[in-house]
This record gives sequence, C-alpha cells and structure tokens, in this order.
Amino acid sequence: MTIPGEILDSLPHLPGVYRMLNAADEVLYVGKALDLKKRVASYFQKSGGVSPRVQLMVSQVASIQTTVTRSEAEALLLENNLIKTLSPRYNILFRDDKSYPYLVLTAHRFPRLGFHRGSLERPHRYFGPFPNAGAVRESIQLLQKVFRIRTCEDTVFGNRSRPCLLHQIRRCTAPCVGLVTETEYGEDVNGAELFLTGKQDEVIERLIARMDSAAASMRYEEAAIHRDRVAALRKVREKQFVSSDTERDTDVIACARAGNVTCVNLVMIRGGQHLGDRNFLPRNADECAGEQVIEAFMGQHYLRHAIPPQIVIGATTDVKPLEDILSEQARHRVRVVCAPAGTRRVWLEMATKNARLGAAQALGLQANREARLAALQQALELPDTARRIECFDVSHTMGEATVGSCVVHDRAALQKGEYRRYNITDVAPGDDYGAMRQTLMRRYRRLVSGEGRLPDLVLIDGGKGQLAVAQETFAELGLNDVALVAVAKGEDRKPGLEQLLVAGRHEPLRLSGEHPGLHLIQEIRDEAHRFAIEGHRARRGKTRSSSPLESIAGVGAKRRQRLLARFGGLRGLLSASIDELAQVEGISRALAERIYRELH
Repeated sequence: MTIPGEILDSLPHLPGVYRMLNAADEVLYVGKALDLKKRVASYFQKSGGVSPRVQLMVSQVASIQTTVTRSEAEALLLENNLIKTLSPRYNILFRDDKSYPYLVLTAHRFPRLGFHRGSLERPHRYFGPFPNAGAVRESIQLLQKVFRIRTCEDTVFGNRSRPCLLHQIRRCTAPCVGLVTETEYGEDVNGAELFLTGKQDEVIERLIARMDSAAASMRYEEAAIHRDRVAALRKVREKQFVSSDTERDTDVIACARAGNVTCVNLVMIRGGQHLGDRNFLPRNADECAGEQVIEAFMGQHYLRHAIPPQIVIGATTDVKPLEDILSEQARHRVRVVCAPAGTRRVWLEMATKNARLGAAQALGLQANREARLAALQQALELPDTARRIECFDVSHTMGEATVGSCVVHDRAALQKGEYRRYNITDVAPGDDYGAMRQTLMRRYRRLVSGEGRLPDLVLIDGGKGQLAVAQETFAELGLNDVALVAVAKGEDRKPGLEQLLVAGRHEPLRLSGEHPGLHLIQEIRDEAHRFAIEGHRARRGKTRSSSPLESIAGVGAKRRQRLLARFGGLRGLLSASIDELAQVEGISRALAERIYRELH
C-alpha cells in the first residue's frame, strides 16, 4: 500500500503520537515519534528490510490519525495510555498488573511495621517497591526477628493491657504496655531503616556496640539478644546476591524467547538488596526484536510505577532519548545502562537467565494446554477451531445471596478480564435451575444481538436438570451452534469420576482420571466454582452487615437507633406489634404500619 499524498502532506514535523486504523476504524497500531511526518512516511517506503508483521499491518491501514505533543516524553505517556486503552492488534501488550507492594514504617510515636499497597502518604516512610507480597512478608518477618518492631494495628495497640504472643516469642518489645522506652524503641526503628536502605554494616556495628555495652554492665541476657540479632543480620547478608556497597536503587530488565513465547524479567534492587524478580509475558511480540520488547515494557511499566535512578537493560540501543524521556517523567535523573560491567553485568546475566527459564516454562505450559484442548476436542468430537470455552456455576447458602458465575477459557488460558458475576434476583430461594436460567439468559442475550463473541463450548456445573435448563434457554435464544456439556460430579464427589452429559447424547461420557481433556474441564469447572463462591460470600457479607431498616423510607439514623434501643435489637423489633412501634418517639402510626409491613 502507498500512503495518500494528502495524508502525508498534512503531517507536521513535530513530536507526537500516530494511530493507524483499518477500514472498520479499528486501531491497528499506536506509535510515538519525534518527527511525525518522517516516522509515518517510513512505513510506506519500499524497503526489503521490513518484517512480514509490519508488511501485513501496513496492508490493512486505511487511515492515520495523529496527535501533536509538546515533547517526546509527553508522546511516550500518551502512546502508552492509548495502548492500555485500545489494545491495538500490532502493539506489544503487557498485562496491567496491580500496584506493587511496599513495606511501611508509620509516623507514630511507636512506629508500626506493615504491608502497604496503594498510594504513598506522608509522613509515613515507605520502602520498596517489592516484586510480590511474599517478599514484603519475608522482610517483615526478618525485621521482627532482628529489631522487634510492632506489627499490630493501632486499634489493637491502643487497647492492650498485657503483652501479646509476639512479645513472648521475642518478635516485639511490647511498647503497647510500656516494656520499652521510646528512646530504645526509636533505636530499633532507626536500625530497621538503615537496614532497608542497604546500610547493613552500620547496623551491625551499632548492634555490636550495644552488645558490648550490655556485657560490660553485666546485662548478659540483653547482650545475648543483641548477639543473636547480629548473627541473623550476618546470615542475611551472606545470602544476598547483591553487595551492599551499591546503594543506588536499580531495576534490571532482560528479555528472552523460547519458540513463540517472549518473556521479560524484571529484577528489583533496592538499597543494595535483591528484593526479587517478576516475569512478564507480552502479547503480539512474536516477530519483535528484544530491543523493541524492552522499550515497550519500559514505556508501559513505568507509566504507572515509580522509576528508579538506574535501569540496567539487556539491549543494545541509543539510551540517550530513553534517559531524557524517563528523567522528565520521573522528575529526577534516570540513567539507563545497556552495556554494564562488574556487579551490574552479573545482575543482567541473572535476569537474562531468569527470562530464559520463564520463557521455556511458559512454552511448556502452553504446549501442555494446547495438548489438553486438543484431547478435549477429540473426546467431544469438536472441530479444531473450537477454542473458546465458557463455564457456569451458581453459589448460595440455603438460598441466600445467590450468585451466578461465568469464567472464560480462550487462547489456551483462563481470561480473567472476561469473567462475569450475576446477582440473581426474582428467583425462589434455593431454585438452582431458575438461577442457572437467569445467569445464562443475562450472559447471552446481548451476545446474540452481536455484542461480544459467542463461545464454542459451554460447560455447566451440574447434572441432567441443569443441562435441560441450559438447552431450553439456548433454544429460546436461538443458539444452535454452541456445544453444551454438563459436568456432573462423580461418586462421593471424587475428582476424576465426573460424568460429562453432552447435549444430544443419551449416554453420559466418562473420561479416565488421567485424560488431559478431563483435566482441562476440571480446571475450568473449579475456577467457575471458586469465582461463584467468592462473589456469593461478598454479597452475603454485604447483606448481613446492613440493616433491613435502612431500606425503609422515612426511617433515618436517629429513628433506627431509637427503634433498636427500645426493642433490644433487630430480633425484638421483628416481634413488635404496630401499636408497640407507634409508641417509639418520632414514629407515627402510618410509619409504624409501613415499618411492620416492610419487615414482615
């Protein structure tokens, strides 16, 4: 394809973001450029070096939209915001993870050590981010053991009358009941801060000084405590791969590929300590070079997360523009190192190894999932194109707070972003068939009208009754091309003994407990069950924590308080007559009749 001259002529020689659209106005690709005109024109110049992926994309382009920005850094922000929002088909896409966890020392008189996820608030002190919650909890356990800082919430701390179990096992100095002075506790907090910022040698020197002082004063039990702290810190330092002489916070990013799977490994170094690593598996990165993948990762990742002053990457590229963009975004100088030496080179080699292992593991998992899907297709006599599976379950407690769930398995993996829950209403309590019918109807009514994508196979957690309801619902909706299977629990509800009730077959299908297709069904069924129970418990908890009086018009907070106080709670209120209700201050006869009618 050649770009129309009028489109090219309209593009400015300015920084900005361009969007390539197809004939249906779907965004195919979003990119940034220091010079929009030159960058866009480069896609349409005849060149033998263009990859098949880019050629295919360009052949589908029908129009181009651009947005001018004030700088390349602003273009980077806009580009990655659009990528997150639009998920273009030809952009490298990384999953938008939750915020990273931090370790927090609160700004109280006796600071609390705790786990934190979310916005960082002053004047508390935060350390991290950590790659996962487990790394934070491991650090908390270590700091409890060495520095004995409290971890209890303020409500517990302010109402203690005697030390808790943590004090008895020497994990807390019990400031809640005054067993440690504010000065002594402050020294422990200061030591924890030094340790978290990588000054482990200084912490050990201080503890040795306190140990010697206690020993000189013949406080041998106290000296032994400090001795054990020093031993624990030295043991931790020996395990740390990163030397503590490098205090600068650093992220190390490496990329590797195995087959058609690309993996990016992010290693976090904070205060000279290796906090752990995390693997990221991007989409649409099959034909992209490692430099492109790493650049895409940095743009999308650092759009939402703090940028450290140093980033070591496993790619050979011109880092100057990248440094300028990240520095402007972070509001502090950011150094990007692409040819590390010494310790940083070891870090990068470690990250590269992790990326290779992650890619190989993901490839193996992908092959296993594909094999399970192929086995299921064969067992159910489905075509090779049948890949999208949706599974339904219903959960309640004696008919209370009924919730229907739908989980989706597509592209050889569970697609959690497409899960849906349905709060069941206008169905008799305990009517599982009615609840399943409503769930299916609400799920597929919109899909039938063309909104969304229909599945190839629908699984129902249940027996013949649930299957019959599903068949009736599908017939009413006109869904004749979707395979329908009910998964009935086997004898004693043991896994591996399930029966598959296939619509259109008279006899149930029994697969062996080792059948890969059955393993896939079990995984999807169990996920639907978990998702339904989680939603049911949340709905039930919300219902039980609210008062039925709150939904009655004319009964505000004061009247609710008077009613509950007069009758000793909700149970007494339910047994009260209209005349008794009308005797409460502020309750008229008409309102008493309304309250009685609503509660009964």
